[in-house]
Amino acid sequence: MTLHATLFDMDGLLLDSEILWHKAELEIFGELGVTIDREGRSTKGMFVAEVVDYWYAHSPWDGPAPAQVVAQLLERVGDLVESEGRLLPGALRALELTGARGPLALASSTPMALIVRCLEHFHLRERFSSLHSAEVEPYGKPHPGVFLSAAAALEVAPRACLVVEDSAAGVLAGKAAAMTVVAVPAPEDRGLGAFAIADLVLNSLEELDESWLDERFL
Repeated sequence: MTLHATLFDMDGLLLDSEILWHKAELEIFGELGVTIDREGRSTKGMFVAEVVDYWYAHSPWDGPAPAQVVAQLLERVGDLVESEGRLLPGALRALELTGARGPLALASSTPMALIVRCLEHFHLRERFSSLHSAEVEPYGKPHPGVFLSAAAALEVAPRACLVVEDSAAGVLAGKAAAMTVVAVPAPEDRGLGAFAIADLVLNSLEELDESWLDERFL
C-alpha cells in the first residue's frame, strides 16, 4: 500500500534525550538511596510512572511519594534537554524528507507536557500536524495504541503510515499496527530480535534514502 504519512518517536530518535533520562534517574534515585546501573538504562521504553514504581518495588524509600518523584524526573529531564540536549544526526533532514511527502505526527511514550517542552525548545512543534503521548492510552508500546491514535488523527489508514523508531518496543508497536517501520536502534540494542521485523534498519537517520521513500510514497 502507498504510504501517505509518517509517525515519529522522539526520545533517542530525534533527540539525544535517552542519556538525559538516565542522568536524571541517576541523580534523583541516587538522592533517594536507590542504586541503579550507571552504564545503561534498564527501564528504557517504560512510562515514567512505571520506572518510579519499578525502582520503588526494588528498593523502597522513605520520603516523597511516587507521584512526586515522577514530577521531579519530568522537570529534571526538561531542564537537561534545554541545557544539554541536542538533535541527533539526520533528524532535521528526516523530518524534511518525510514532511515533503505527507503529514507528520509524533507518537511517544513521554508525557505530553514534556513532549511539547522538548519540541518547542528545538523549534520542532510546528513540523507536526498532531502530537500523541501513550500516557493517555490504556497500554504503552509495544501495544500499537499510540500509533493507531496518531494515524486516526491524521485521517490516514494505518497501513498507509510509516513509523520511524529507535526502540524495540516501538518497532513491535508499529508492526502490530500493520505499519511500515524504519528502525534506528542504538548500537547496544542492534542485536535485539525485534529489529529483524523492521522494514528498514539504519545506523542513523542520516542514512534515510530519498529513493527508498519515493518508492513507497508514490
